[in-house]
Amino acid sequence: MRKNIVAGNWKMNTSLQEGVQLAKEVNESLKSFKANCDVVIAAPFTHLASINAEIDKNLLGLGAENCADHVSGAYTGEVSAAMVASTGANYVILGHSERRQYYGETSETLKTKIGLALENGLTPIFCIGEVLEQREEGVHFDVVKSQIEDALFELSAEDFGKIILAYEPVWAIGTGKTATDEQAQEMHAFIRRVIADKYGKDVADNTSILYGGSCKPSNAAQLFAKPDVDGGLIGGASLKADSFIDIVKAF
Repeated sequence: MRKNIVAGNWKMNTSLQEGVQLAKEVNESLKSFKANCDVVIAAPFTHLASINAEIDKNLLGLGAENCADHVSGAYTGEVSAAMVASTGANYVILGHSERRQYYGETSETLKTKIGLALENGLTPIFCIGEVLEQREEGVHFDVVKSQIEDALFELSAEDFGKIILAYEPVWAIGTGKTATDEQAQEMHAFIRRVIADKYGKDVADNTSILYGGSCKPSNAAQLFAKPDVDGGLIGGASLKADSFIDIVKAF
């Protein structure tokens, strides 16, 4: 059975001290009730080892927000998948729309990153989604299908089964706009059909597909109630323990 997951993506926010404190607050909150989903926080590279030392990994998973597309070498400023794994992190966000938009990441780049993440025992949270212009032109299904096929469909069924997908309508990230629960369900169901066509129904049914795009306490329960929405990749609302935990409790 696929898992329900709520993952926080802190992006380029919090100092080391603030990040450790936030992680400790989330961890402490999770001790007070039985979460009906897996909970993950993805923090800046600089925070990972320190956070790992402070949290109960049975309650709270830890991830990086990216990794390099090289094993090692003369790539000043880059952080490899092996380095991420050495901090104690178990997850890595790959293909986020901000990485695609601002840093020119392509499906070829992401294909390499996915492979390196898997080789190092990391669970990729792989982001896909269309910009507003693509949705208005009616090509949003084609865009999302291509993003999945081009980066992931050379994987074996076994390796694909280790991937978590996150659908993020780019027009709903940080804009206050949110895809309606019907729009989210429509795309998530489409994604599951694309997977089933390639890998079969069992693999598709066992793939967790998260919604990312201005998911917050006020709309989380409505989104999570949809049959193909398996949780959320949470941006701004993950930067405060209370609002993040409220989203966890939406399950």
